[in-house]
Amino acid sequence: QVQLVESGGGLVQPGGSLRLSCAMSGSIFSILSVGWYRQAPGKQRELVAAIPKGGSPRYKDFVKGRFNISRDNAKDTVYLQMNSLEPADTAVYYCNADAFVHTIHRVVDYWGQGTQVTVSS
Repeated sequence: QVQLVESGGGLVQPGGSLRLSCAMSGSIFSILSVGWYRQAPGKQRELVAAIPKGGSPRYKDFVKGRFNISRDNAKDTVYLQMNSLEPADTAVYYCNADAFVHTIHRVVDYWGQGTQVTVSS
């Protein structure tokens, strides 16, 4: 089992910045990939950025050059630094981890509870 707890959301003006944090606990060694998704009202949840284990970060086109995902293994925390925020970035942001569960020999998706990001003047 993996537990994920997000923090750092809030209200910010257009052009501003926020840093989201995702504290991981549990069977962290089994995690294959961690990432951030978002869901705006009336829309489907979509991938924002992800880091595969031992791999390089990847981003959706709409955040390239503005957002940066990083992982601090010493703190078991994943960050999403968001710069040049736009009203279109308003959404609930979720931390996600794909982990291999040995007891069932399957990859399982784990989710945090989400944190609201609102970009408005």
